[in-house]
Amino acid sequence: MRQIFTGLLVAAFMCAMASCTRNTAGSQAATSVPPSGTQIFSVTGVVKELKPDGKTVVVQHEEIPQYMQAMTMPFEVRNTNELAGLKPGDPISFRMLVTAKDGWIDQLMKLGSTNAAEAPHDAFRRVRFVEPLNVGDPMPNYAFTNELGEVIHLADFQGQALAFTFIYTRCPFPTFCPRMSSNFADAYKKLSSTPDAPQNWRLLSISFDPEFDKPELLKSYAKRYGYGTNHWSFATGALIDIDALTEQFGLMFPREGVGFNHNLRTVVVDARGKVQKVFTGNEWKVEDLVAEIVKAAAAK
Repeated sequence: MRQIFTGLLVAAFMCAMASCTRNTAGSQAATSVPPSGTQIFSVTGVVKELKPDGKTVVVQHEEIPQYMQAMTMPFEVRNTNELAGLKPGDPISFRMLVTAKDGWIDQLMKLGSTNAAEAPHDAFRRVRFVEPLNVGDPMPNYAFTNELGEVIHLADFQGQALAFTFIYTRCPFPTFCPRMSSNFADAYKKLSSTPDAPQNWRLLSISFDPEFDKPELLKSYAKRYGYGTNHWSFATGALIDIDALTEQFGLMFPREGVGFNHNLRTVVVDARGKVQKVFTGNEWKVEDLVAEIVKAAAAK
């Protein structure tokens, strides 16, 4: 009994020397059992921002070997008490849990110091001034190169419902680009298999990483999601055009290493070429996208 008590005193002393403090309110989350097949990573980083929703923290994290480069990105917690007491600038450690279609963090612990380096700033790149696009605005005619190496223009889809989203193929976290691609795959299957669905529709996945996402790589990526060239294209283009288009819909993608700290936008343009719907974030449902596409296809 004396040996056990002595061991506890030593453990407490070592934690105090390391200046580590666990969010006590988050201890309940630490006892939860992850779903079968979950990948679990131990990560350290620095809190950059706490989002107003109370469940999202933006962390500048270290490289996660064989999974993700060092970058700054938002993570969700399932127990919101885990964020209690945290503030920007706090160095933390945490578990990152990843399934095929979801990802979250838990077991957040404040640390006494950090070796995390600031992410490098983007290199200078040329941009042009553009006005924001809102529902009802006509869609500008941007040019891209698709996964087949063909030049395409947004004007080519006049008369069709067009839904486009933004991705990059190296994005690993399941709730970001993989979820957008998976949702598009589900919408593609649903529209293709519904007998009374319209035929004048097109999905377009636009990469904002043209330096890496060449047509042959986009084609390989597209095949992973069971795409068909009849209704779905993957494309990228000149960075000045991608910058302009993303800015018009409020999407940002500052580079961090080989990755990007980006948010999410999915846009539906009706058959007249006018913006009909803008989905923000990753919580929209496939059924809602399909309903907007059906509505957009009938626009006259």
